Amino acid sequence: MKFDKIRTFIKSLSILPKASSKEINAKNFYGKDDSDIPGYTSDHIIFCDGLVKIYKSKDTEVVALQGLELEIKKGEMMAIIGNSGSGKSTLMNLIGGLDSPSAGTLIVDGKNLLRMKKPELLRYKKEKVGFVWQNNARNLIPYLPAIHNVEIPMILAGRKDAKKRAAELLEIMGLKERMNNRLSQLSGGEQQRVAIAIAMANNPKILLADEPTGAVDTATATIIYNIFRKLNKEYGITIIIVTHDRAVAKNVDRVVTIVDGRTGSEYIRKNSYKEQIMELDRMSGVEESETHEEMIVVDRQGRPKIPEEYLELAKIPNNSKVRLKMKDDTIVIYSRDKDDE
Repeated sequence: MKFDKIRTFIKSLSILPKASSKEINAKNFYGKDDSDIPGYTSDHIIFCDGLVKIYKSKDTEVVALQGLELEIKKGEMMAIIGNSGSGKSTLMNLIGGLDSPSAGTLIVDGKNLLRMKKPELLRYKKEKVGFVWQNNARNLIPYLPAIHNVEIPMILAGRKDAKKRAAELLEIMGLKERMNNRLSQLSGGEQQRVAIAIAMANNPKILLADEPTGAVDTATATIIYNIFRKLNKEYGITIIIVTHDRAVAKNVDRVVTIVDGRTGSEYIRKNSYKEQIMELDRMSGVEESETHEEMIVVDRQGRPKIPEEYLELAKIPNNSKVRLKMKDDTIVIYSRDKDDE
């Protein structure tokens, strides 16, 4: 009875702006329509080009993203990895519509977020993206049972089958027998699965997970990644995991590193996940290099991002000049002072 009153109150607040059939004809920073942006295709769910985010205060200015480039195809399950302060959380907030870029291009599911007005952005956040936060306080209302937590975003979106859909989602999460339990009666892993159900409530095309396994044990982390994989393979959801933990690479097909607000190396899975599952008996302690191949990203200006450890081994300091030479079909990079061999 108490939640019926809460439900009625939430419905009174749920005013979702109507979609406009009128297209915005504004041009992007190339002076062209979005379909004409170099490198962008309809296969992209996310396309970032020259993305800049600057935080300003009275006395300071912090450049969190410095012309970042990133392409994510529809239906990928991938990870964005970086140390604290690298810009990965800033990027997640921009993709999720929680913050606005300062410059550049950010297209998500065919929409340019830099050109969205507030009603469009509100609809985008309700319908296109789902969030799973590491801190459960951002996902869950502690005094409500699990099923009511999952109902709320659907009630806000005006869905009439909210309760039925919430029960279905919790069953997918393996919580059929726990859906009427309050959060205090659930373990940390079960709470995180409720959070995933909430993120899936309005059938988003993109699921953004911020350190989703940072506060759970290894066994629970495996369950969570299996759920992500099921959502990705069976429902076609694009899943992006944002973390500082490089071990997450074993659970995704592609890893993109972010360093100082720019994309660095990429790691692409060598074998399919099915092939890797067949070798689970030897997966404990397997190095990242055995499962993924490191790829160096060359940006649209032709600049390669060379890993710092390579530069250190070659004794090439940052911001220095190097010499390039072609040997057959190989590009060789020499330090300025090194003689040709």
